[in-house]
Amino acid sequence: MASVHDFSVRDIHGDEVPLERYRGKVLLIVNTASKCGFTPQYKGLEALYRKYGKQGLEVLGFPCNQFGKQEPGDEEEIEQFCDLNFAVSFPLFSKVDVNGGNAHPLYRHLTREAPGVLGSKRIKWNFTKFLINRDGEVVQRYGPTTTPEQIEADIEKVL
Repeated sequence: MASVHDFSVRDIHGDEVPLERYRGKVLLIVNTASKCGFTPQYKGLEALYRKYGKQGLEVLGFPCNQFGKQEPGDEEEIEQFCDLNFAVSFPLFSKVDVNGGNAHPLYRHLTREAPGVLGSKRIKWNFTKFLINRDGEVVQRYGPTTTPEQIEADIEKVL
């Protein structure tokens, strides 16, 4: 059975990152956007990362432009936006598609392992979150309206 650790992704600078590097860590994987009503969630994601990072939490941000074209910038613009507006220090990755024929294999895996409402595999919008345990297994999927603060108790259980 595949785990999140079986995939590789490109970081915000274009370097290949095997997710095996995060084995033994708890992951919160989020598709993000800079011009979305949910963009202020970056603040809560950063707060979780700072609070639980030493205990093994990694927040992984994947910019996506598939929803209302709310992530139009290139990787450099995205990184600057996140730094200037939210002091984001958690890892950001290159823009990905999360739905459709060009969906990143990681997101195909995540949606297969944790379908949404009524078994839907599609990501509905920006800031959908996936909680991953230390073994790379998907524990829970959260919709965009679920704030990082609302996930904190679940993160504590997995840590």
